[in-house]
Amino acid sequence: MEIHKETKQNAIRLSAVENGEELGAMYLYVIHNDSHKEPYGLLEDILVKEEHRKKGIGGALVKEAIAEAKRLGCYKVIGTSRFSREHVHAWYEKLGLKKHGYEFRMDL
Repeated sequence: MEIHKETKQNAIRLSAVENGEELGAMYLYVIHNDSHKEPYGLLEDILVKEEHRKKGIGGALVKEAIAEAKRLGCYKVIGTSRFSREHVHAWYEKLGLKKHGYEFRMDL
């Protein structure tokens, strides 16, 4: 399996590809603000095709995104998940992320 990267404005799209087939993909958004000298990374839209789940593909994508965030000088990465998705929370913790707070949202 290979991890491909495509930079789009303030985001990096990472995809897991095997034999020319995309198995999964995600985005790493690199966000700058005036509160910190360094940017932070936001992990978004992590999706592995259903028939390829539970094979470590999502974890490989997230680990590569974290490594990329470090290379880019980010001081933290954030991954979000809905309250009802406890298996995703456990997965993030297994990958080294820690519960830190709540996400507040307004759909527009």
